[in-house]
Amino acid sequence: MDFLPVFLNIQSRPCAVVGGGEVAARKVRLLQAAQGQVTVMSPVLCEALQAEKDKGEITHLAEDHSQISLDGFAVVIAATDDAAANEQIAAQARQHNIPVNVVDNPDAGTFIMPSIIDRSPVIAAVSTGGASPVLARLIRARLESLIPAGYGRLGELTARYRERVKQAFRSTDDRRRFWDRILQGSVAERVFSGHMEEAEAVLEKELAEFSSNKGMGEVYLVGGGPGDPDLLTFRALRLMQQADVVVYDRLVAKPVLEMVRRDAERIYVGKERDRHAMRQEEINELLA
Repeated sequence: MDFLPVFLNIQSRPCAVVGGGEVAARKVRLLQAAQGQVTVMSPVLCEALQAEKDKGEITHLAEDHSQISLDGFAVVIAATDDAAANEQIAAQARQHNIPVNVVDNPDAGTFIMPSIIDRSPVIAAVSTGGASPVLARLIRARLESLIPAGYGRLGELTARYRERVKQAFRSTDDRRRFWDRILQGSVAERVFSGHMEEAEAVLEKELAEFSSNKGMGEVYLVGGGPGDPDLLTFRALRLMQQADVVVYDRLVAKPVLEMVRRDAERIYVGKERDRHAMRQEEINELLA
């Protein structure tokens, strides 16, 4: 990875946008959406930013970039129409160890702004590392159609039950299995259809039953296909993401294996002609 994907908490923290044009206005709206306290530094403001200033939504410092001080800000965005000025702003931010984004010049800053799918509290971000913002927007558009607004309601519901589930299941594996069942079953379907009271009632029932009887494990046989992860079925991918343990042989391509949940235990069983890391009988016993 060229960049480390992170989500910054800027609620009620001071954020600086240097520049007063339409691009700067878009960045201001993003920071405001994340509940940051925004200061715009520019001698002149565009109509949208002037309206924000008149409403008291932003603080305005009518200063040239050469006169500004960035000390004390949590995040800085350089959005002037002068590339040299943007680089000077970024250099000052780096001196103060402040995360800085430079519009249209990812190499000059320390972070980049992704394309965002907002289903708060569920947030998805797509980035191409600055290589192709248009491609990132196309991918975001596809994800927008795959992630319904109901995921936000589902996130709020699970947040309310998080502590109760944590108390009911001391094991992280048990908690994960419970949430896998909830988030891909009838509770989620009721949330998506807008029946929140029914969803909560079913969740309560699932919590009681799952706590008293965790059930027996299951084994699924998943074909790895010709080696291209794009050719996996949706069900195969879902099972690979849920599995606690993955047993695989030499025919499973590395790109397919990388689709497995990162913290799952992986066991290699070989299966080459005349050279087996584990005999079939032993594999059967292992699965059982």
